[in-house]
Parts: sequence; structure tokens; C-alpha cells
Amino acid sequence: MNIVIVGHVDHGKSTVIGRLLADTDSLPKGKLEQIRELCRRNSKPFEYAFLLDALKDERSQGITIDTARCFFHTAKRKYIIIDAPGHVEFLKNMVSGAARAEAALLVIDAAEGVRENSRRHGYMLSMLGIRQIAVLVNKMDLVGWSQEVYENIKREYGQFLSEININPSAFIPVSAREGDNIASRSQNMPWYSGMTVLDELDSFTEQSVGEDLPFRMPVQDVYRFTAWGDNRRIIAGTVESGSISAGDEVIFYPSGKRTNVASIEVWNAPSKTKAKCGEPTGFTVGEQIYVRRGELAAKVGEPAPHVSTRFSANIFWLGKNPLTTGKRYIIKIGTAKVDAEIERIVSVLDSSTLEKHQGSAVNRNDIAEVIINCVKQVAFDISSDMEATGRFVVVDDYEISGGGIITAALTDDNMYTRELVLRRNMRWDQSEILPMARAERYGQKPAIVIITGARATAKKTIARKLERKLFEAGRSAYFLGMGNLLYGVAAEIKTPGIVPERGEHIRRLGEVANIMLDAGLILIVTAAELTASDIDIITMTSSPENLLTVWLGSEITTDIPCNLQIPAEEVTDEYIEAATETIKDKMHSSGIIF
Repeated sequence: MNIVIVGHVDHGKSTVIGRLLADTDSLPKGKLEQIRELCRRNSKPFEYAFLLDALKDERSQGITIDTARCFFHTAKRKYIIIDAPGHVEFLKNMVSGAARAEAALLVIDAAEGVRENSRRHGYMLSMLGIRQIAVLVNKMDLVGWSQEVYENIKREYGQFLSEININPSAFIPVSAREGDNIASRSQNMPWYSGMTVLDELDSFTEQSVGEDLPFRMPVQDVYRFTAWGDNRRIIAGTVESGSISAGDEVIFYPSGKRTNVASIEVWNAPSKTKAKCGEPTGFTVGEQIYVRRGELAAKVGEPAPHVSTRFSANIFWLGKNPLTTGKRYIIKIGTAKVDAEIERIVSVLDSSTLEKHQGSAVNRNDIAEVIINCVKQVAFDISSDMEATGRFVVVDDYEISGGGIITAALTDDNMYTRELVLRRNMRWDQSEILPMARAERYGQKPAIVIITGARATAKKTIARKLERKLFEAGRSAYFLGMGNLLYGVAAEIKTPGIVPERGEHIRRLGEVANIMLDAGLILIVTAAELTASDIDIITMTSSPENLLTVWLGSEITTDIPCNLQIPAEEVTDEYIEAATETIKDKMHSSGIIF
């Protein structure tokens, strides 16, 4: 069982652990004598905390900086004890340590009483979903073993915990330095009749492995081995909840692609037919589909995860710079990584008082309720339903600067399109010819090449030239002008004199592209002034492995994410030839054509 020790700085967390180790004879032989001798040589009083605080800075300053881990066992079970730092400057270390725990001991100094980080750490434990918590009222020797002091702290902090929906299993008065109520009952506090710390640890129940929850496996990678005629494609990841067996049907989100599990694959271990929660695993599928890192695998017939670009969350911020609206961040949920912005800061919470207030920014060590808007769809669960896939971290300037839990999925503009894609993929008849076989036959990867830009540019001329060059080189490519679409598969929604339904036109373009890609072709599309939203709809509908966007013009006038920009010049044969070769070279360097 993983146990984390938290609390305000200097309230005695490391001393509690050191005493536990010493009193249960769990220390390496000679370790206690070594630390005593080290203290004697440096003219410092011996502290049990020194058994853990191995870093030089910690010994000299008397505080825990990093997260120390140690091991011991009782007659009941083995333990991993995580000593998390209490100083506010190292709150990030505390969170990373507590995130791995199943239960917690929260230490409060009887002399100092409940402090800022006592409350903040309690709230962090609540956000991280840790419900098994025992509060240790430490240093009772400094207050004359006073029951009144103990009762006051119990009343004050118990009320705080109840407001954040935590019901502690016990409040235990202890003196870690003297060993009272750590491993043996104290003779100095006869008024206390509860359990010792060691007994309390043994009373904690081990966390459910999550096998009874719906299956979730974030896709970490897709491996392919080609030696000795091995054509397996193994979808790999760690099972976060539930289980998966050979023969089960799985669906991947957000793409909505569906297939069945052909075999469970393990590395350097006996083969098996089932993978359970917590196991790193891989599986092959019967019908080959294209999935990528960041998708979330679920089992058909079980509750599905949410898919959206927007969600509300409780977030704790640990970054050097404030969290603000209008700035681009990276959100990491499972193996998915997506750019996002804070759409709105609903409220900022003072974790010490639980008072909420409006704010335009979230400062370091603050907790806030926010709405997050991602640039593309992502799959997730609500934290209260599925803890592992309902957490996320926020990256700011290449550094993890915050984390949070998802509290609700919110609708976005593409919800209708997403539902259509999921419905289509659930009923899609998969070809028996594998995408890799088509790629090897054609010498190319299926791709969409979008040539866009201002209206008065040579988009179609360049597209036709590119199609001709690819065809003459033995490639399989097809040029699709928007007019073909508007007066064909989208003809009924283009009414004369009425502004056409652009979003539906783009969606149908994505559906046509999806068929072309499934056939292994390179689709070349031209359209004027496409936007990032248009690209989102196309990628959501067709899930292209390769998408190349080319902007034709000296200035990009929309928010489209662009792979290549070609300045607009006088339309001459030389210009058309040069622009076409530039795009073709980009296709080579991107691995679209071999």
C-alpha cells in the first residue's frame, strides 16, 4: 500500500516516518548508528527525520525538498511510505508524491496548530481523490500532553475536512520524537483510547484495482515488427481500468474507430488471453484500423468516455507565471497532448479558507474552477466516475505547471459532426486489404493535400499540375475542386440566392476524403480561405494520418495551421512549375510519398 505523509513545513512528517522505521526494525543494519554518528561529528542534535532527508540541502536547512520513498512491512502487509515536502515552495513535489498514494497521514504540530499548508494539503488530497486519511496531532510533548489542545485541533480541522467531503478515519495525538502512539501506546496520554499510527495504517483498506470499472487504455504507441514475416500491429498502453480479453470489441475515442481484439500481447512473458487494470499490455486487432497515440480505447457495450473540445475542471496552479485566459497551454490527459486555452476562470478558491472570489488570473499555489477549450477533440472521463482518465496536467513553457480534475463535459460547435462520425464508424465495413498493403503497392501514404489561400490565386492550376506530376510518377492521386462537391454530394444544401451552409459542405468534404483515404489515395483539395475550424471538421471526419496544408499568397489571412506557404506571383509556367515542385518536395520530406 502506498501511504503519503503531508502537512505544513516543520510539523514533523519525516520524523514520524523515521520513528516508524526505527520502531519496526525496518532500517538497514547500522543505518541508525550511522546517522547518530554523523550528527555527533557535526555537533547537531539527532533527528529521526535525518533517516529520510538524504539531500545535503535538506540536512542543512532542516526541511524536506524532494519526495522520499521508503519501505517497511507489518504482519499484515508491505508499505511504501512517501514523505512529501510541506514547504509551499515545493508544493509541486508534494502533489507528485500524493498522486501515487492510496491513503494519507496528515501531520499537524500541536504547538503551532492548523496552518495554511495544513488546509492546502488537505484540499489537494481531496482533489486527488484520496479519501483514507488519518490526522496526526504531533509534538504533544511540547504542549504538556494537553487533551484540550488536541480536542481544539480536532474540532477546527475536522470541520475544515468535512467542508471538502473528507471524513478522516482518526485524529491521533503523537510525539514522533519520543515515540508516543507511533508503534506503541503512550503512557503520557491515558485520556486517548484510540489506535496507534501503526495500527491505523493496518486498518486502511487496499484500493480497488479498478477491474470492475469500464475498460480504459490510453494508446501509448502502435508497434509493428516486420522481421521474419511478422505483420502484427500491436496497440500498446497501460490498462487504467477494467480488463480486456481476446475476442472483445473495442472502440477508440475520439476517432470512433471500432474493431475486435485478436490477441493479447506481452513482452518477454508467457502469453495470456486477458489484461487487467494496472498492467502494461498490447493487443492486436482483427480488422486493421489506423489509430494513433493519444486515443482512448474502451470496450463496446460499456459506458463510453466523453469526447469534446471543452470541459470544466478544478485546477491547482503551480507555475511561475499566473494562469490566464487568452494564452495557449498544452493539456495532457493520459497519453493525449493537445493545445488549449482557458476559456473562462469561473472562480478562484482560497484553499486555506475555502472562500471563492472572481479573478482574471490564477496565481501560484491557487486553486480555481475553470473552463478549458482545446484546439481539437480529446477523450476523457469525469473524475468522480473514472479517476485515472479524469485527471490532467497543464504544460506552460515546456514545464508542467499545474494539474486538475475534470468535473463536467461541455458541448462545442462540432458535437453534431462528432456524433455522425461515431455512428458511421460503428457501422463501417472494413476492407480486407490492409492500409499498409496499399501503401506498399502505391509507394505512398494516404493523405490530404489542401491548397488554400486568397480567391484570386492559382490554386486549381497548381493542384491540377500536382495531380499530373504524381500520376506520371506512378502515384495514385485525385484532384477534387470544391465545385465538384457543391454541385454533387452537397447539391441539395446549395440553394440559389441563399448563403450556403459552409459547415455542412466542409463535413461532406471530410466524408469524401475519408473514403479516398481508406482506398489509399492522395486527395488534393482546393478551397478559398479555409480556417482552423474547417480543418478541425475535416480531420474529425476523415482522421487523416497525413494532412498537408498549403497557403497560396504572401499573407496568411485566416487562423489556419499551415505546413507550407507559397507567395502569390504572376501566373506563369515557371511559377506553376516551381510551386508544384515545392509541394511535391514537401510531400517527400513529410513521408507521404516514398
